[in-house]
Amino acid sequence: MATTDGVPQDLSIQTLHALDKASGPILSAEAFPKSTFTEIKAALDRLASREMVTYETQERDEYLLEPEGEQIATNGSHEARVFEALRQAVEGLTVQEIEKAIGDKTVSKLGQSKAFKEKWISRTKDGKFKAATDSIKDVTLEQVQTVKATRTHPDPKILAELKKRKLVRVQKIISFKISKGPKFALEIAKEETDLTADMIASGAWKTATFKPYNFKALGADQNSGALHPLNKVRSEFRQIFFEMGFEEMPTNKFVESGFWNFDALFVPQQHPARDLQDTFYISDPLIAGKPGESSSGEEKKSYEEYWENVRQVHENGKFGSIGYRYPWAAEESLRLVLRTHTTSISTAMLHKLASKKGPDGRPPPARYFSIDRVFRNETVDATHLAEFHQVEGVIADYNLTLGGLMEFMDIFFGKMGITDLRYKPAYNPYTEPSLEIFSYHKGLGKLVEIGNSGMFRPEMLQSMGLPADMRVYGWGLSLERPTMIKYGISNIRELLGHKVDLNFIQRNPAVRLDKD
Repeated sequence: MATTDGVPQDLSIQTLHALDKASGPILSAEAFPKSTFTEIKAALDRLASREMVTYETQERDEYLLEPEGEQIATNGSHEARVFEALRQAVEGLTVQEIEKAIGDKTVSKLGQSKAFKEKWISRTKDGKFKAATDSIKDVTLEQVQTVKATRTHPDPKILAELKKRKLVRVQKIISFKISKGPKFALEIAKEETDLTADMIASGAWKTATFKPYNFKALGADQNSGALHPLNKVRSEFRQIFFEMGFEEMPTNKFVESGFWNFDALFVPQQHPARDLQDTFYISDPLIAGKPGESSSGEEKKSYEEYWENVRQVHENGKFGSIGYRYPWAAEESLRLVLRTHTTSISTAMLHKLASKKGPDGRPPPARYFSIDRVFRNETVDATHLAEFHQVEGVIADYNLTLGGLMEFMDIFFGKMGITDLRYKPAYNPYTEPSLEIFSYHKGLGKLVEIGNSGMFRPEMLQSMGLPADMRVYGWGLSLERPTMIKYGISNIRELLGHKVDLNFIQRNPAVRLDKD
């Protein structure tokens, strides 16, 4: 196909001839059903730049059947198929017999539930199922057949329900309404792009048609790199921590053993957080080695003592604690998980701190922070993801008090422009006392939770070898929540994951937290 300026010549000419024959505007979808959107748009832009045509963009939603919807359109709804199988079996059928009669376990299971809801079937005393009526009207079949025939449905509520059941999907259709322009003609005049010396000498410039310059053109996109909004906010948080004398912890271990992720934090092995529905467990390999097993000398001895202390704290109690009083299983402690919090890193850092000696022969005070990903087996919705970022800080020092923790939280959040904090007692397995932190949100007009904090339990710290008078503040918050507030995002899936708009990442400015 011959082209001009990269546009198929035939399509441009076809457009002009189609307009010439028509008594008014034409629709691209009807005039050029086999041409792609890109081809039509390029041809129209070329003609519109010469004022030969004008066009308007029109958008509409078209509904198409998903594979399950196609199955229903062909064979009937799941519930109707279950009813028909039971209607033919006068004496009723068991669940297994229904599955065998239909030949599809999923259809059988979904159909039974829906058929019960519609009161089409009932259960007999001997546990079988039977038809509860003589005939039914397969409404779902009629609905999907209407969508298949018309690619829509007159009732928006039905469309929404079919979409929710994943029987239909939406496809956006873009077409153009094309009209004749002020300089309409059946031939496209050649446009000169440059005024040459030969044209001036011969006088050809007087009758030549020159291509107009587009002074509003923005130029080619340079495709420069851009930081993700989460990284912009993360950078601000890191600056706050560094200003306050914190050291950043290494957080490149996404996989941890249950020992560091749970047991060392005084989380019992029967705790709901350790269930499969809350935590991602690794299948290969299943377990890790014992902490410090590759070490030697005093370091290995320190890990062995730590392991034994944790076992005793859980089983019978130690360091003033009565423990949980259950048989602690080493195998459970060695199971590998995707870390559910970065506190597992904090624990390892505090254990290393216990082996350090300051000028007075005791572990020196320390301040650590981390900002990295954690993983929870969460149901994904507008405010939850299966992976997110946790901002965590710990302060280890001597003779710290709860009042000091609250004062520090006021200073820390004040550096972000968050003031008027409120505190509420809470429960964490590894901190006592524990406090949830709230702040008044002017936009929502109410108090919202912005973080969690507490003082690490003595039995947790002394198990590591830290002195009895050393206290540790710990607090954490998510990175996503302040980022969503800062950039006005209501759905977390628009911030992190496959639904992120790349234009959103490129065009948003760097964030500056409002500091006092």
